[in-house]
Amino acid sequence: MKIIQLENVHKVYRTKEIETIALENVNLSVEKGEFLSVMGPSGCGKSTLLNIIGLLDTPNPGTVTINGTDTSTFGDKTAAGFRNKTVGFVFQSFHLVNSLNVLDNVQLPLLYRPGSAINRQQRAKEVLEKVGLSHRTKHFPTQLSGGQCQRVAIARAIVGNPEIILADEPTGNLDSKMGMEIIELLFDLNREGTTIIMVTHDEHIAKQTKRIIRFFDGRQVE
Repeated sequence: MKIIQLENVHKVYRTKEIETIALENVNLSVEKGEFLSVMGPSGCGKSTLLNIIGLLDTPNPGTVTINGTDTSTFGDKTAAGFRNKTVGFVFQSFHLVNSLNVLDNVQLPLLYRPGSAINRQQRAKEVLEKVGLSHRTKHFPTQLSGGQCQRVAIARAIVGNPEIILADEPTGNLDSKMGMEIIELLFDLNREGTTIIMVTHDEHIAKQTKRIIRFFDGRQVE
C-alpha cells in the first residue's frame, strides 16, 4: 500500500535576479512501513524533498499525495493539522527549546490536540521511556549530550503516533557510537510499522535500509 506518492514534483525558488531549481520532475512512491534512505551531495534537494513531503513547503508544480489525499487542496491550517497528526520530524540540529525541560519539549506537538495536561504528560513519559530517557524528564537540553538531545527530538517526533517520520541527517552531529544508537532506535520504530524517510551521507547506514534513492542537482538519478 502506497502511503506517499509524488508526481512530477518541481521546486523552483525565485528572487528578482536568480532562479534556483531545487527539485526537478521528481516521481516517487513510498510503501507503508518502508524505510527509505535519500542520498546525494549537499545542495542537491534532499532537505527540500523532506520539506515538501512534510508539507512545510509546496511544489511548483507537482502533486503530493499522502494516504490517498491530494495535499495540494490544503490551506495552511489544514496542512498544519494534517502534518501534526501524520508526520514526525527529526532534524540534525535537534530544534529543541532550551527554555523548556525534556518533558515539556516532548509534549509540544500534543498541545495542538484535544486532551488533558495529565494525559499529555503521561504520553510524553511513555515515549521518553521508549527512547531511554525516563530519568531525564526535568533536565534541560543544555544539560544533555548530543545523543540525548537527539533522543528527545525523536521522542517529540513520535509522541503523536505519526505514520511517517522524516529524518534529516539525524546522526550528523553525533559521534559514531551515539549515531548507531539513534539508527537502531529508528529501525525499532520501523519494525513497529512506522514509515521512515531518512536523509543521510553515510553509505553504510543507508545500505541497511530497504531502499536508497539518490539525487544530483535536484534530479532523482537512482
